Amino acid sequence: MPGRYYEQWTLGDTIRHQPHRTVTETDNLLISTLTHNPQPLHLDETYAEATEFGRIVVNGTFTFALLVGLSVGDTTLGTLVANLGYDKVRMPKPVFIGDTLRAETEVVGLKDSNSRPDAGIVTFAHRMFNQRDELVCVMERTALMQRRPG
Repeated sequence: MPGRYYEQWTLGDTIRHQPHRTVTETDNLLISTLTHNPQPLHLDETYAEATEFGRIVVNGTFTFALLVGLSVGDTTLGTLVANLGYDKVRMPKPVFIGDTLRAETEVVGLKDSNSRPDAGIVTFAHRMFNQRDELVCVMERTALMQRRPG
């Protein structure tokens, strides 16, 4: 099981996740249509060319979801009780089709659960960078994590 139990984390732990992922046109089209998001900046090449970006901008919900997904194997896979919240989500730079994204995670909070003696709360700061090392997404995820059995 790749995920860590609550007591296996320490403040400041940092993980650089693999794999990296190149964003495709299909990724952007699927997330936009699955979520019923008709924003022409994500779907209409002619429209997007006339904006300050000059091309289609990838739907931010894809970037956010990919950031979480890339982190799961190293953080919460098999040890998560529940995600309690996603906070402070920011997207300081746009993501474009063809960008290759990488993720890293830092533990920024640890707290015993008051209501569940078999669990603790870990706050992760997740960061996503493009191939130019520009920060494209950052957020905090608060997770209720199992304690090691026994």
